[in-house]
Amino acid sequence: MNAAGILQVVIFFAVVTAGAIPLGAYMARVYSGEKTWLDPVLGPVERLIYKICLIKPDQEQHWTVYAVSCLMFSLIGLLLMYAVMRLQALLPLNPAEMSAVAPDLAFNTAISFTTNTNWQNYGGESTMAYLTQMLGMTVKNFTSAATGMAVLVALVRGFNRRQAKTVGNFYVDAVRSILYVLLPLAVIVCLVLVGQGMPQNLDAYTEATTLEGAKQVIAQGPVASQVAIKHLGTNGGGFFNANSAHPFENPTALSNLIEMAGELLISAGLVFAFGRMIGDKRQARAIYIAMALMLAIGIGVCYWAEAAGNPLVQAMGVDVASTDVAPGGNMEGKEVRFGVANSAIFAAATTGTSTGAVNSMHDSFTPLGGMVPLVNIMLGEVIFGGVGCGLHGMIVFVIVAVFIAGLMVGRTPEYLGKKMEAKEVKLAVLCILIFPLSILGFGALAMVLPAGLAGMSAAGPHGLSEVLYAYTSATGNNGSAFGGLSGNTLFYNTTLAAAMLIGRFLIIVPTLAIAGSLAAKKIVPPSSGTFPTHGSLFIGLLIAVIVVIGGLTFFPVLALGPVVEHFALAAGTLF
Repeated sequence: MNAAGILQVVIFFAVVTAGAIPLGAYMARVYSGEKTWLDPVLGPVERLIYKICLIKPDQEQHWTVYAVSCLMFSLIGLLLMYAVMRLQALLPLNPAEMSAVAPDLAFNTAISFTTNTNWQNYGGESTMAYLTQMLGMTVKNFTSAATGMAVLVALVRGFNRRQAKTVGNFYVDAVRSILYVLLPLAVIVCLVLVGQGMPQNLDAYTEATTLEGAKQVIAQGPVASQVAIKHLGTNGGGFFNANSAHPFENPTALSNLIEMAGELLISAGLVFAFGRMIGDKRQARAIYIAMALMLAIGIGVCYWAEAAGNPLVQAMGVDVASTDVAPGGNMEGKEVRFGVANSAIFAAATTGTSTGAVNSMHDSFTPLGGMVPLVNIMLGEVIFGGVGCGLHGMIVFVIVAVFIAGLMVGRTPEYLGKKMEAKEVKLAVLCILIFPLSILGFGALAMVLPAGLAGMSAAGPHGLSEVLYAYTSATGNNGSAFGGLSGNTLFYNTTLAAAMLIGRFLIIVPTLAIAGSLAAKKIVPPSSGTFPTHGSLFIGLLIAVIVVIGGLTFFPVLALGPVVEHFALAAGTLF
């Protein structure tokens, strides 16, 4: 670690915070139905969409209807995307003449992009045509992100309303998320990325002749438009197989900073929007500080581990810092133009959120460095998390934290004037339990079945980490891969798809149930016995609850994977 790397971390947090605060204020106005400066332009478009789709914006929904609308919206999008991939060979904008996507891979990919996971068992430039990338991947990047944002808004209304039977209209919330937030930001970021040299065209692949006389095919296409929304919507699906390590997806140091900051921008902004919508900015600051502290610790550990390098290389007497190939630290699997610091920031940011894009290969990190992305997801994707889903996942932990605090002071736990009774606590615990049941259940299945073992490229603890990371990433709707696992098989395409559905919708439904339950409650004024939820004491309690639950659940399997690999590496054993 050095001063330049630490400065890059500071700049990253400064850029995110500076962008999130005004964006949060703007999103609060959007979701509260207040006028914004985009209304003269987008207002007529919004009304036209409602008219065409037969949406009644003034007709609100009970939480059960809201949930059904969310599920049906996602299901229809899933089926349409599956159809596009299966009919790809017959559709236009296919200059490389890609064939139809195999049924099991199309099934996995359609679920992946519908759940905002964007796990990819394929190479984009060698599997997907331009129309598939645009009509399938890019469109789903908008709609899946909007789904998570809509669910969060419904939950916020649950805190704001008194004895209400409705939590809003899902279709209105989704349309406003896309039209007023995601689309304008994506257009701006897309134009900036094109200015940095990122391709945005419909040209055929270019065939070049190398200096040795060999032929090389250079893929291109509508890259910038997909890259912009994949980061802003915390989607992460790469246009190219190498994702943001590819020079066309991440051409410069500035594009790298934009992509890293973009991953957190809306998720962080929604925290500040939450504070404005509930009328208490102190609550937003407390949650933001808790998220930022956990992310900063993750970045610090990952940066330290990668900067320390491989002990076996050091034992050989190689002066790593003086070599041209690896200018300091563990540079295996990393782009020299980004280095250790930016690779560590990107790895922590992409897994602290549910983005899943990568500018380096996590499989090549040191054991402890690679454990950080794994732990970030295991904590519940609440370190900012996905757009909308990260904050409503954090609020679930807040409910558990205030329940524990209520036990301490001998009162019924309260948060934002709403009593957290047995129903809310049970639903919150259900959301938390679903996560490890999916990860550990599917992971155990893959480790004992021949079909699962056949996909591993490494033996011992590293092979366990590959499998564990895959199901953690799928359940957490992250989409990044540890690498080394051959996932494009019937077994993994099916089980990973199931994990993605569980991690998305079996958490969204009880979250909406919490929203409905809270909306029906009265608001109780604070008293002398109310536990304050905006100070440093509560921030510490909230972080402790998240870490303890994650630690008790996952430490045993982590001890068998990256932890034992770390000690084995120090002893000279490789896997």
